[in-house]
Amino acid sequence: MNPLNDPAIVYLRAMVELRIHRARTEDRGVGVSAIEWAIITGMLAAIAIAVYAVIRGSIEDSAEKIKTEYK
Repeated sequence: MNPLNDPAIVYLRAMVELRIHRARTEDRGVGVSAIEWAIITGMLAAIAIAVYAVIRGSIEDSAEKIKTEYK
């Protein structure tokens, strides 16, 4: 189960990619200001941290389920 295939993550990625595409293709006079780029970067960082937390949590849960026996 890949957390990157979660519908919420897919939706967020699509929205951010659309925003970046619009910023790159529209007239440069109407382009994205530095503040907007900072917001986009912050959103991407937040998404990356959330994905990291989900993956780490699932790895820790799986690691706890592994039973070890010493003989």
